[in-house]
Amino acid sequence: MIVQPRRRVLTALATSLALAGGLLTATTAATPAAADPSGLRGDFDGDGYRDLAVANPAAVVSGKDHAGAVVVLYGSADGPDRTRRAVIHQATAGVPGSPEDGDRFGYSMVFDDFDGDGYSDLIVGSPRENISGDVDRGTLTVLWGGPEGLSGAAPVRVANLPDTGCALAEGLYSGDLDGDGAPDVSVAGRCSPFHLRGPFTRAGEPLGQQRDPLLGTTRGGVYGNVDGDPEAERIVFSGLVDGNPGGRIYVDDWTGEPDGDGFARIRLTDAGGLTGDIGDIDGDGYGDLVTGFPQEAREGYPWPAGGTVDVWFGGPDGIDPAQRPRRVHQDTAGVPGVGEAGDGFGGSVTVADMDDDGLADVAVGVAGESFGGTYDAGTVTLLRGSADGLTATGARLLHQNTPGVPGTPENYDVFGSEVVLNDRNRDGRYDLTVGVPGENDSGMVWHAPGELGGIATTGSVNITASAVGAGGDHPGFGEVIAR
Repeated sequence: MIVQPRRRVLTALATSLALAGGLLTATTAATPAAADPSGLRGDFDGDGYRDLAVANPAAVVSGKDHAGAVVVLYGSADGPDRTRRAVIHQATAGVPGSPEDGDRFGYSMVFDDFDGDGYSDLIVGSPRENISGDVDRGTLTVLWGGPEGLSGAAPVRVANLPDTGCALAEGLYSGDLDGDGAPDVSVAGRCSPFHLRGPFTRAGEPLGQQRDPLLGTTRGGVYGNVDGDPEAERIVFSGLVDGNPGGRIYVDDWTGEPDGDGFARIRLTDAGGLTGDIGDIDGDGYGDLVTGFPQEAREGYPWPAGGTVDVWFGGPDGIDPAQRPRRVHQDTAGVPGVGEAGDGFGGSVTVADMDDDGLADVAVGVAGESFGGTYDAGTVTLLRGSADGLTATGARLLHQNTPGVPGTPENYDVFGSEVVLNDRNRDGRYDLTVGVPGENDSGMVWHAPGELGGIATTGSVNITASAVGAGGDHPGFGEVIAR
């Protein structure tokens, strides 16, 4: 699974969530978690419901600007529980480090059972953390899951890390590359990607690790299966390379060769993208790679205006690097809207079967979309899978003027900055969680339950920063959602 990099649509805004200093973990009394952990990815307390972790990396903590904070809403039969929650940052007792200006704790997050105890854990990146005079070196912190939820933490040990400017953990993603049953973690940064092999000790030590300096800067990636074998593939997004704004995309497949690095790598010819997810779009039994490229074209690289989503189809031999991907954007017939500079179509993508037809669908964040006289209000586009691949037939547009969606679109809400599909209430259907970090100058997430045939707006809720004890006078809450 993934945590991919994001188009930081709020960089033009002065973001700082004013949190009180000192200990800010705040949980209410709750029914004890189940005696046996559920083993669900994203279930921190083992009660059988996936939990929701939302970050604001621009949060002010203990008076430190952009120190960063994470809010965890524990799951329930009704979805994320706003009354049972925790606010966690580097001033929280037991969390390594201390809040400093510009650390950006929560800039990246990924969950999985990293120590093999049956409870999901949360790894949090602070890419701007300064270490022993090394500016923007970056750090990782693992928060351990258990019967009472996230409790206890450790620094993740990364060896041979370059010094100033590496910005470790600008992206995080996890999956089982080697098929040993323990999730591995890939860490993006400006020096090179690092790949940490699981399981991890409670001291934060991975079983093994590897640095890939040949790739240089990476933006993130995704794990998933595109060839039907027992091991996941690792997809790496390189970001800007040789003037190509879409960068390059590499697919790493586990080989298990004892004398090598353990995997074989191919480059997808002429592919580019900064975000992605994997699912079986065409129903052939093989996972397909969906990539998002939200930026604008440059000379020689004719990307569609306003951003695009590409689908690279998997098969028994994986993804054919020479294939022409299925490309969908706002000027594709049937897709709502019109492609315009700054729309950011594809700034976040998430893949799952939303309509229960056995084919994976795609939710696309379009955080920079302007409409109805509002600038950068933001929208989300839902696209359906089909036997022929991703289709615009039945495409659906969601925003704060959609019936059933609470609130009103406003300038710079950036609805759709993050989109995540997951079954959070254990009803067997995927729910949609959308980041709206510019809402009312503090941010929020919009959560919509799944229903037979798709996503329901009736019964959807706004979870604002102030409602979960993370209120402030500046935007940011909802910029990052763990997945």
